[in-house]
Amino acid sequence: MPSPSFGSVPAHREPGAAEDVQLPLALGIDIGGTKVAAGVVDGHGAILEVIRRATPGRDARAVENVIAELVRELGERHEIASVGIGAAGWMDLTGARVVFSPHLAWRDEPLQDNLEEMLQRPVLVTNDADAAAWAESRFGAGRGHDRLIMLTLGTGIGGALVIDGRVERGSFGMAGEFGHQIIMPGGHRCECGNRGCWEQYASGNALGREGRELAKKHSPMAAGLLAAVNGKPKDITGSVVTELALQGEATARELVTEVGDWLGLGIANLAAALDPALFIIGGGLSAAGELMLDPARRAYSRNLTGRGYRQEAVITVAQLGPMAGLIGAGDLSRVRALKG
Repeated sequence: MPSPSFGSVPAHREPGAAEDVQLPLALGIDIGGTKVAAGVVDGHGAILEVIRRATPGRDARAVENVIAELVRELGERHEIASVGIGAAGWMDLTGARVVFSPHLAWRDEPLQDNLEEMLQRPVLVTNDADAAAWAESRFGAGRGHDRLIMLTLGTGIGGALVIDGRVERGSFGMAGEFGHQIIMPGGHRCECGNRGCWEQYASGNALGREGRELAKKHSPMAAGLLAAVNGKPKDITGSVVTELALQGEATARELVTEVGDWLGLGIANLAAALDPALFIIGGGLSAAGELMLDPARRAYSRNLTGRGYRQEAVITVAQLGPMAGLIGAGDLSRVRALKG
């Protein structure tokens, strides 16, 4: 079976083109640490219906049962030709097995076979960031670009690279795990087992952790953060800090700026290695918008190899929001189904 990168399928074909009109419906599923979302996706990247369930802990079988439940429910109301699953982790090149998922209990899990047996439908399994990058390059901020990097900032940092209209997955299916570049040797422990991974400094989890640490140290700077969570430091999350920053709270803005600095440093590293023309920033933390992207751009320019003598990439926010992974997973499954 071919890689889910799907060879030379153009990533930036304009939605609404004549060949899209009769494309079958696909079902995209985005598996996160707290929720599983499923949506019916048409050939233009539009979602016709979406439903959600809580992620049932880290139990692999329970997650598969939730997926099956969602597919059956939507399948009763829509004629679905294929199913695409986007999840954090490393997939083999065929997309049949989840080699390792850092936030779920999948270890060398034959997820595709399990679900195809349960659902009696074609199923594609892909990395959630790959799915989001595909969607943005087809229908969102990346249209018209053949080479781009997508970064999804949430619990951690997901990443994907689109080259010449295809998702590049590397020799072993594990390309794009940019969040696990070690940016601070000996730094914070990461769920992957290493220390100092980029996602420990430039993610929603990192933002929440910094806010909680300020609060636990009884810093007067944390007064606004604590007021927002009724004095409970454990309730300070990346989402809480982001919302306060958007409202103008000074400490929250400072914390978002720090995350932006780390983000820009990591992007400069990626530019030195891969030199794309466009970086698309998605995921929940992208809601901070220019509060985070402005310091990220400054840090990128400040740390860029060859600065002053090379063209700089554009750093922009994703257009499809939290549904990008769902849209991309569904569309990728449709492409594979049509290719046979």
